[in-house]
Amino acid sequence: MKGSIPEDKIEEVRRRVDIVSMIGEYVTLKKAGRNFLGLCPFHREKTPSFTVSPDKQMFYCFGCGEGGNAVSFLMKLNHLTFPEAVRHLAGKTGVVIPERPLSRAEREHGALAEQIRRVNELAAGHFERTLQSPAGEPSREYLRKRGVEAETIGTFRIGFAPEGWSRLLDFLERKGIPAKLVEQAGLAVQRGSGNGFYDRFRGRLMIPIEDVNGHVIAFGGRVLGEGEPKYMNSPESAVYTKGNNLYGLSRTREAIRQAGFALLVEGYFDLIALWSAGIRNVVATLGTALTRSQVDLLRRYAPRVVAVFDPDEAGRKALARSMELFLAGNVHARAVILPDGHDPDDFVRIRGRGKMQDLVAHAVPIVDYYIEEILGRRGSLEDERDKLREAVAFLSRIGDAVERNLFIKKVSETLNVDQDVLKSEVFQVLTHAAPSPAPQKKRTVREPDPLELSLIHMMLECPDRIRTVAASGVLACFATEELRSLGEELLTAFEKEGGTIPDMFSLLNKVTEGPMKTRFIDLLMRESPYQTEWMDRLIADTVRKIQRKWYKERHRFLKAKIVKAEGAGDRMMCDELLREKDRLLREEKELG
Repeated sequence: MKGSIPEDKIEEVRRRVDIVSMIGEYVTLKKAGRNFLGLCPFHREKTPSFTVSPDKQMFYCFGCGEGGNAVSFLMKLNHLTFPEAVRHLAGKTGVVIPERPLSRAEREHGALAEQIRRVNELAAGHFERTLQSPAGEPSREYLRKRGVEAETIGTFRIGFAPEGWSRLLDFLERKGIPAKLVEQAGLAVQRGSGNGFYDRFRGRLMIPIEDVNGHVIAFGGRVLGEGEPKYMNSPESAVYTKGNNLYGLSRTREAIRQAGFALLVEGYFDLIALWSAGIRNVVATLGTALTRSQVDLLRRYAPRVVAVFDPDEAGRKALARSMELFLAGNVHARAVILPDGHDPDDFVRIRGRGKMQDLVAHAVPIVDYYIEEILGRRGSLEDERDKLREAVAFLSRIGDAVERNLFIKKVSETLNVDQDVLKSEVFQVLTHAAPSPAPQKKRTVREPDPLELSLIHMMLECPDRIRTVAASGVLACFATEELRSLGEELLTAFEKEGGTIPDMFSLLNKVTEGPMKTRFIDLLMRESPYQTEWMDRLIADTVRKIQRKWYKERHRFLKAKIVKAEGAGDRMMCDELLREKDRLLREEKELG
């Protein structure tokens, strides 16, 4: 864990970062007036409601209510701490953050995730150098036979772990890395006796697995020859969860965005072979079935996927599982079914890039393929019954009611089953699966004063008027404490930053919370309702209305106290309250 970051450096990062370009690395954005729109990466949606404002350097989703600035976006999306997000942006914007020596306690209690990333980076470099050494010649020959060129080897940082029980452990020990940490990174295994560790990967071609930011988070090891297991992968760790990552995405995401779709394959070498053949918009799963998190990750970069499947039973099951995830994630998916005995790696090497692109170009919608080629195949009566049960289960898992009805119609035609009967079966499954929602008590939320809300909104939209509003003394008349605090904080930030509010989200986050913060972020992300030429007059009118409302409330309060004093026969208190009333009347008259 690195030292704390000076506040001025944090502010410098915030000022320099271009939130549209930064978020554009993760979400496909399109210009819409002053703002940019895209599909929200934090929830599933069909119509873009995720909005990014270059003027205010903020993002907000009108669908799920998630909002913030560049730092909070990275923290939520990539599960980073605040310092990690700031340092990442500092690297992109050229801000140099000074380091301070860490105390022994800080070194001992450093963030495990950051330590593991460093161990992985050192290991990746070690494996790369070993591949290029004399010991790596058999591995280099193996790669040449598979058509993997030197440029591709360098791009994907392919390396080699030689035979030997402690080659990597010895190297990392010389770098001051304890064996226990190497084990936590998944690169070492504790001996059965419990005394010491040995290298997990030995005699294997090493393929680093990176997250979307290019950090090495794990490894895949491919045995040379006929040994078992053919592939060995890192176990999950503090930085690596198989179902949350896709192999190659850090290298291919721009090509995916440009192509408008991702080609999804299963293995490391499938991706590497396609890349070598010039097909760059490709990603690979990590030895497990496709997950919802991976579908969400893909959807950030393109709304369409072309998935490659084998024609065997395992491929059929994988297609069915994937189809439901794509439907739930609102991803338009097509299926490529390779000829028997082929995987993408050998197909593109034997048949060539053009044939592979032809298959992709003629890929059929995955649902159509499933319904026509899998459910639609004729068989015995028992087979037809099984297919009907499978169809009902599939249809009941489609969340969108409109899509479900469309597919019910298509399945009924394919299986020659009465549509009403099929719909009834699906309805029974849905009825039994959905528990009745528990009644919730209604909470009463006090609405803020609309005039005060409007005035703060104007101050946020036009920071150059903040000093004028503050000079009027109107903030002292606010009935909503949260809004008064926000107005005072706006003035403090305005003075501190020399007449600007560079980070509105952090300011809102500091003073407001819950519905109030959400409301202001929502207002700020919409087109401003105020015309510049009328702003001074509008502010002056709003200030006067708030002040008059305050005086009216004060008069009501004094009147009640005067009545009470008269009833008690307290003449002295009556005179004092009447003088206070006269003073308020004079002040109110001066408002014009």
